[in-house]
Amino acid sequence: MDKINNRFTSIEQVASQYLKPAIHDREVSDTNVSFQDILREKQKEETSELKFSKHASLRLEERNISLTEEQNERLLSGVKKANEKGIQESLVMLDSLAFIVNVPNKTVVTAMDQRETDNNVFTNIDGAVII
Repeated sequence: MDKINNRFTSIEQVASQYLKPAIHDREVSDTNVSFQDILREKQKEETSELKFSKHASLRLEERNISLTEEQNERLLSGVKKANEKGIQESLVMLDSLAFIVNVPNKTVVTAMDQRETDNNVFTNIDGAVII
C-alpha cells in the first residue's frame, strides 16, 4: 500500500513483479541423459572412494600408518564385502592393520596396527572382514 496516496497495489502489479522473473530465471536443460545413466554414474563415484574421518586420519598420522594403493583397494574391497552382508559397523583386518569402518557411509572411523590390537576389545561392531 502506498501510504502517501492511500493506493493499493494490484494483483497484476505484484504478479508481474514477483512471479514472472522466477519463471524466466529457470533454465530447462535439454539433454538426452537418462535418469538411469545419472544414477549409474553417481553409484560409480560413491563406490570408488573411501573416506577417513578426522579421528581416523589423526590415528593414522600418530601411529605412522600409511596405506599403499594396493592396501587401500583391498580395504575398499573389504568394505564392499561387509556391505554385501548387511554389516553396518565393521572391523576390517588388513595385513597387520585393523580398521573400524562405518559401512553405509564408507567412512573409516579409526585405525590401528597389530601392536595395539593384541589386547584391545572391539565394540560397537556387527561384523568383521579379514583380508
